[in-house]
Amino acid sequence: MATNQIFDEGDDLSVACTDPATPAAGDPVRLGQLGGVAQTAERSDGNTSVSFEGVFKLSVKGVNGSGNTAIAAGDTIFYVDADTPKLSAKATGVKYGTALDPVTSGATTTIRVRLNGAV
Repeated sequence: MATNQIFDEGDDLSVACTDPATPAAGDPVRLGQLGGVAQTAERSDGNTSVSFEGVFKLSVKGVNGSGNTAIAAGDTIFYVDADTPKLSAKATGVKYGTALDPVTSGATTTIRVRLNGAV
């Protein structure tokens, strides 16, 4: 057995998120090029418990880089720091996960999103 292994699985970790500045429990978050969901609010040490794997109900907007667009089940979802909500079809953001439900063009809808995977 390797003596340098820290965790058996790396899908739930305590990290200092890149965005948002102060995550709340349930928020989509970004750690560099990894998307996750905050399981806790940011603590006084600056860290947040984050899940990087799983399926979560998250707010997604039906827009891409050109404007309003419908999102279909199976489409890639991206995380854009400057947007509200953070998740959409804007490929200028960080690849976050996969839509499991549709979003109407221009609408903001809470849908099931499968995260890309563990760190």
